[in-house]
Amino acid sequence: MLKGIHHIAIICTDYAVSKAFYTEVLGFEVLAENYREQRDSYKLDLALPDGRQIELFSFPNPPKRPSRPEAAGLRHLAFQVEDIDAAIAHLHAYSVVTESVRVDEYTQQRFTFFQDPDGLPLELYEVKA
Repeated sequence: MLKGIHHIAIICTDYAVSKAFYTEVLGFEVLAENYREQRDSYKLDLALPDGRQIELFSFPNPPKRPSRPEAAGLRHLAFQVEDIDAAIAHLHAYSVVTESVRVDEYTQQRFTFFQDPDGLPLELYEVKA
């Protein structure tokens, strides 16, 4: 079912500082940078050397957390799947609740979220073979 990690999403408190750190200090390549006006938020897609990605988000005044999805720190861990419907059915067979499937506005890929037993947000991200 799971094929690997597609991306790791991080919400930062200072976009310029974090962008410089990930691109200049760590040397990740910028794949795309989008300003989302309706959310007053940046989304920066970065390539890791193995082809995986980091999504760096900014939000105005993100709350501190260990669990809220729009707060500073690790946002969620995404698992790549080829068939999201089959993966969701598998989770449902184990009584794992999933959110409604959404479509990424930039890539047109389908995704959904669920939680681990401690409430950590996890994502299934469909990438067709």
